[in-house]
Amino acid sequence: VQLQASGGGLVQVGGSLRLSCAASGRTFSSYAMAWFRQAPGKEREFVAVINRSGENQYYTDPVKGRFTISRDNAKNMVYLQMNSLKAEDTAVYYCAAGAYGSHLGSYAYWGQGTLVTVSS
Repeated sequence: VQLQASGGGLVQVGGSLRLSCAASGRTFSSYAMAWFRQAPGKEREFVAVINRSGENQYYTDPVKGRFTISRDNAKNMVYLQMNSLKAEDTAVYYCAAGAYGSHLGSYAYWGQGTLVTVSS
């Protein structure tokens, strides 16, 4: 499966962005989908995951209550709605496809990343 992330940009603290990830291939619904992020000088970290059906989601604590992951299996799309953005959310955001979990090793397929910059 090939993944293409989009929707990043420059936003002020407290603002919102919605990231999108388009997947190619007929097996999209076979994978859990996740978002990771990598801030400058830091390791890539888990943000959120959604299971194959979309019924279950899991978030890292810093984004709980602010970010929402969703998917549309009919359109081969996964989204990350980001509200109440903080400066520390600044990072390159990556979508990934694989097994449900929060570890990088659970995901075999990665998008190219989209940059989110939150200015104060």
